[in-house]
Amino acid sequence: MKKNISHISISFICLFLLSQYHCFAQSPEISLREFSSGQIKKGVRSLGMGGDGATWGNYSMVYRDTGMALIDGGVTTYPNHNTSGFVAVGATTPNLWRGLALYAIVISQFTPNVSANLKSPGLGSGAIPVHGDGSNQALFVKAAMPLGKGFSMGILFSYERSSFDAVADTTGKYVRYQSLWLPSGGLGVTWQPIDRILVGVRVLFNNDRERRTDLKGITEGLNLSQEVRAGISVGLWKGALIDVGGNIRNKHSQLSNSTTLTIEPNVGFEQSLWKRHFALRAGMDESSYTAGFSIKFLPVSFDVAYIYNLGYARIGSLYGINSNSVIATLSLDYAALIHHKK
Repeated sequence: MKKNISHISISFICLFLLSQYHCFAQSPEISLREFSSGQIKKGVRSLGMGGDGATWGNYSMVYRDTGMALIDGGVTTYPNHNTSGFVAVGATTPNLWRGLALYAIVISQFTPNVSANLKSPGLGSGAIPVHGDGSNQALFVKAAMPLGKGFSMGILFSYERSSFDAVADTTGKYVRYQSLWLPSGGLGVTWQPIDRILVGVRVLFNNDRERRTDLKGITEGLNLSQEVRAGISVGLWKGALIDVGGNIRNKHSQLSNSTTLTIEPNVGFEQSLWKRHFALRAGMDESSYTAGFSIKFLPVSFDVAYIYNLGYARIGSLYGINSNSVIATLSLDYAALIHHKK
């Protein structure tokens, strides 16, 4: 009996380790998104609070930011000198109909001359050291509105394409990765029964057709990801919030012939001060530690988030270890300016 239990335990450990390995066996061009578009969807405030995009970063909350325009930027650096940066510009419409609002944001990401270890039939057997350039461009459109009785709902439409061109350090052999867009998006619902409590659920579907080109030819396959986030935010005292949640993520890649299912936690805290003109935040996003602050004097607000080891639970050490990321947003309440002029 003990022997059987031991065998079962070893099997579970092996499956766990295998799932963690496959989780990191992503293609480099899609992994780039963890540094930009994956964070944009949460928002800088949510990032500083531990990345729980199911509550204050939910798609359904867009209608609360009507008449806002923003510019977003971020950079991730590694000790091995790998760097990834992005810029984004977005805006939310005024109230269109019964609280309905639309939000659109465009992103451009650049990752020049980074080193990594990649597997590709055209490079040889095993993981080969390479250097390459990556890029990612995306457009996200969200729509949200209140439904009454504390409920609100939002939807997301996303268009995203990315690429990574690499050359082997020793042999000079090349490999090019590209993602070809397939319909993708998400849905979010929140419920705020009282001012101090916000409960939310958010689902996300990312679909891509991946193309790999090397000396062996061209290979294509689907790269699919489904993610469910859930969380609750509770007001503890004046200006203080605690945010707790988690996410379930399922991924499937035909090129690497891998399927993974992972569950990760999110927890964060925020304290607003000086009549909400200033706020401090800290938290843990999966395996990443986060912190942030906000300065707000209408019609302008400035938000900053710092993340240690951004996206490590998703891409592992593909681009390096112990990364440092800073993401900032400058927002302008243009509706307030127009109203003031009138």
